[in-house]
Amino acid sequence: MSDSATTTNTDETYEEFLQRVERRHNVGAAAGVLRWDQEVMMPEGGTTARSGQLSALSAIGHELLTDEEMAEWVETLRDADLDDERTAVLREVGREYDRATSVPTDLVEEMSAATSEAHPQWTEAKEESEFETFAPALERLVELNREYAEHIDPNRPAYEVLFEEYEPYLGLETADRVLTELREGLVPLIEDVRESDVELASPFDGEYPANDQEELARTVLDELDYDWEHGRLDTAPHPFSTGTQFDARVTTRFDESEPIGALSSTVHEFGHARYTQGLPKEKYGTPLGQSRDLTVHESQSRFWENHVGRSRNFCERLVPLIQDHLPGTEDLSTEALYEAANEVYEDNLIRVEADELTYHLHIVARYEIEREMIGGDLDVQEVPAAWNDTYEEYLGIRPENDAEGCLQDIHWSHGSFGYFPTYSLGSVLAAQIDAAMRDDLDVDGLVADGEFGPIREWLREEIHQHGARYTTGELIERATGEPLTAEYFLDYVESKYSDLYDL
Repeated sequence: MSDSATTTNTDETYEEFLQRVERRHNVGAAAGVLRWDQEVMMPEGGTTARSGQLSALSAIGHELLTDEEMAEWVETLRDADLDDERTAVLREVGREYDRATSVPTDLVEEMSAATSEAHPQWTEAKEESEFETFAPALERLVELNREYAEHIDPNRPAYEVLFEEYEPYLGLETADRVLTELREGLVPLIEDVRESDVELASPFDGEYPANDQEELARTVLDELDYDWEHGRLDTAPHPFSTGTQFDARVTTRFDESEPIGALSSTVHEFGHARYTQGLPKEKYGTPLGQSRDLTVHESQSRFWENHVGRSRNFCERLVPLIQDHLPGTEDLSTEALYEAANEVYEDNLIRVEADELTYHLHIVARYEIEREMIGGDLDVQEVPAAWNDTYEEYLGIRPENDAEGCLQDIHWSHGSFGYFPTYSLGSVLAAQIDAAMRDDLDVDGLVADGEFGPIREWLREEIHQHGARYTTGELIERATGEPLTAEYFLDYVESKYSDLYDL
């Protein structure tokens, strides 16, 4: 066969392959909207039908990825001479194909149904603060995930295989290294902070209606130039972001006695949505129009939440907005808001309400517990006690009930095991990105002036526009000039909190 004929055949095969990839992506995106609806708007009685709907979509998506036609296309293209763009698409889809073809369709359906059914059981258990209500669902999800991992690679620990669902390229060894560096660097810093005589300001001591806080959150999103044409804001028990570059939705939640939490979570989820909205629209439906997994995604939310949202200059811009929306804040000062936004809590048990320092010990605790649970070294029934003991050891505090302990996170009800390390990996990467950006931009001056456009454009240019074209390590090195390191994060928090607490 001539070279031209071979090229033509390859082009035709690739186009058929790509159409299938786009179709499957749309099935997954539809399932994402249904999951968003389940957590935000669906009536309580809708679970049974929603479980069946999500299970059906999951099975369809699995079949689209694993049928005989896809097998032929993947095999043919792996032997073809492809350009860089097509090679990247094949790498990403091929990785999913290899994993999916190892897993029976009936197991995929069973896992989807189990996660849909687990969500209301987790919700009820959290409301009642009764782990036993959720325990049977969690046991089923643990067993199903072990079986899933066994099908993919029986020669490696199940948790290592599951971790690669969320971060396929950095490896669990990298997560271990980073978490170890954070634990070793943060524990003495937190001890110094707790021994400090400095008392930071606590300017919020009233009641701030949820409606007022929601209007404030919308105003803050306006300040950040949130793309409302392609996004929305809603409330949910556990803040999250989901969607595509055409429809990126964020949720937050409100505590009427403490408005900073809602502001932080709103800016955090904005970072996720900004990444999603910044993905190339012309590549929608393909890996080149999709985000680069959870470490990078979390770096975007943490960058906006911590390096922008908790900065003095952003606090200065927030003060008049808060005064306009929340009664009783007329005397709020920039320094008081900055201190309140960056206080290190001695007794906080809730991860999503944690400060920048203790947050990572929350992650270490979850990581160790779920790794032991998946590995069979910790029985599900033992989780509450293990959780409480670990919190006492690492954070010096002990939950009084399951709601503020092992039931506080939604992830296990989603069947997500191996997810938590990406939170810390993302925070570390956010600091590394911030340092690289400062070589090119006056970040502090731009934030002070409310000129967020150059910051968004830097992120779009270095990260967003590439989608999943590069592996995680490649993208990090392209954007920052070096591999992932905890050095910048530890330097950043050492400087910031030494200043705050006069260390």
